[in-house]
Amino acid sequence: MNQNLDAAKISIIIPTLNEAGNIEDAIASTQPSSNIEVIVVDAGSQDDTVAIAQSLGVNVILSSPGRAVQMNAGAVAASGDILLFLHADTRLPAGFDTLIRNALQQPGTVAGAFNLRIDASGWGLRLVEWGVKVRSHLWQMPYGDQAIFITKGIFNQIGGFPKLPIMEDFELISRLQRISKITIIQASVLTSARRWLRKGIFKTTLINQIVIIAYLWGISPERIRSWYRQEKFRKN
Repeated sequence: MNQNLDAAKISIIIPTLNEAGNIEDAIASTQPSSNIEVIVVDAGSQDDTVAIAQSLGVNVILSSPGRAVQMNAGAVAASGDILLFLHADTRLPAGFDTLIRNALQQPGTVAGAFNLRIDASGWGLRLVEWGVKVRSHLWQMPYGDQAIFITKGIFNQIGGFPKLPIMEDFELISRLQRISKITIIQASVLTSARRWLRKGIFKTTLINQIVIIAYLWGISPERIRSWYRQEKFRKN
């Protein structure tokens, strides 16, 4: 199933919307590396996101809003054999390119992600990291903030990210699980603590679990997404 990917090109796709405070660090984390391209897919930022990305020499394309739509647009523009989807507030570990190529050459592996570290102190966030590690390794269910990677052939085979307003990463991984193995690299990406700090660790974790349960019970992603727009989910 696995072709020789020793020197395969990696296309790093970063969906953005008003990420001027994060995009430079995200792009910087892609270097040094070998045979990669970086594609920033912007959904109409009103800040300096696009200007910063362009000044760093990466490919910037414009897209309609929506993370799934943006990542699919990036995949269409990508010229690499491997696709790596990176959130704008997440930084890659050193040597990520070699780690990814090695992981995808393991028998039966079609996709993967990294362990997760959160860039703030506190036992609550360490507990979150532990929970992510357990979920990822035991159930092979990484989420988008763990920098999901996949061969372009398999990505196209499963139809890319489903065009959902939320849970697109959950659904993509669920589809991949039906095909073969998803590997979790021991090295960690470093992601921003902003969403946990904004709403609180307990509330953020509770909302995440409610969303997953609702989705599994068949509640539409559109309705779930609307919950985030209600004041009770947005207040600190």
